Amino acid sequence: MTTNDSGSAAKPPAKDPWDLPDVSGLTVGVLGGTGPQGRGLAYRLARAGQKVVIGSRAADRAGAAAAELGLGVEGADNAECARRSDIVIVAVPWDGHAATLESLREELAGKLVVDCVNPLGFDKKGAYALKPEEGSAAEQAAALLPDSRVTAAFHHLSAVLLQDEAIDEIDTDVMVLGEARADTDTVQALASRIPGMRGVFAGRLRNAHQVESLVANLISVNRRYKAHAGLRTTDV
Repeated sequence: MTTNDSGSAAKPPAKDPWDLPDVSGLTVGVLGGTGPQGRGLAYRLARAGQKVVIGSRAADRAGAAAAELGLGVEGADNAECARRSDIVIVAVPWDGHAATLESLREELAGKLVVDCVNPLGFDKKGAYALKPEEGSAAEQAAALLPDSRVTAAFHHLSAVLLQDEAIDEIDTDVMVLGEARADTDTVQALASRIPGMRGVFAGRLRNAHQVESLVANLISVNRRYKAHAGLRTTDV
């Protein structure tokens, strides 16, 4: 008697990990979009055809940055940016991370939030990783935003390369972490909209600390070799 004869349903084929959703119609908000990393991400996503809204504590500052970028980028204060966006990238400084998210809990409810903040300290020996009480910046975001779907990504990108208009492709992978496959697939697809980039699933949020911390190592690499290093994952 075969498995089907016994009445058991055949196991469906495994989902292709590179079968990612179409995210071209989603609006992306960038909190901290006037800083180097946020501005660079806003520029690259807008250049790839994504609708982008830059957020800042001051709406006029966000508007000025958006006007400089062009490409249809718009500016708003952080709350309005969050309300208008389907996906919200958090690119604020670490020392303002918790306060910013606490103040936007209502506006971020139901949103897909992508945390790219790296908790780092600096001394005369260089950069070093900090470990938040929650375990990582992403886990802190998840704790502060219980009604949001929090993921982590875009940690290892050079703000210099992101903002360089002469560069057409950025040769790097983006590690994406999160709890729900639908959410990480969406963020992978968003990263892959940028020419040269590829979003790669890298685990659940409990693994975010080491991904955030690796930036301290990349800073050391860049200083020694006068580079703007990124990451590539082999054999996937």
